[in-house]
Amino acid sequence: MAEALEQLRNLNEREFILRYVQPGLVGLIDGTLSTLAPIFAAALLSGSHAALFVGLATAVGAGISMGFSEALSDTGAQTGRGSALARGVVTGVMTTLGGAFHSLPFLISDVNTALIVAGVVVAIELITISLIRRRFLNVSLRTSLLQVALGGALIVAAGVLLGSA
Repeated sequence: MAEALEQLRNLNEREFILRYVQPGLVGLIDGTLSTLAPIFAAALLSGSHAALFVGLATAVGAGISMGFSEALSDTGAQTGRGSALARGVVTGVMTTLGGAFHSLPFLISDVNTALIVAGVVVAIELITISLIRRRFLNVSLRTSLLQVALGGALIVAAGVLLGSA
């Protein structure tokens, strides 16, 4: 563990962004956005209990899928993006976390309350993504907020439409 921390300290900022921030950000964005439609559709169709388990299953499944996708898409040798295994783990974990956080409000049995709390959690997640993009990718906070909010709104709309069908 100490050796891994020492390697992180020795990375320049560009290497750190390529090897950890970018794969983590891809995972966080994917986990946050891709799980919204199934969670909201399940909540509207079947209630909080179903939304909780659909959300957690989707988050874990997406995390595994994204982890493998990142690890298998680039060995890192040609691009300098570092270890495929490390990037895959970072992407997979962040995807799972991104999907799991807004699943947890569905521990609340009243679906309307759970939906409101989940909406607040999603807003916090989108702000966090925007702040990370601002810090490491030099994207303006306003532009980033608009981009991720648009993506989130489109996906929630799809989930609501399908869940209300």
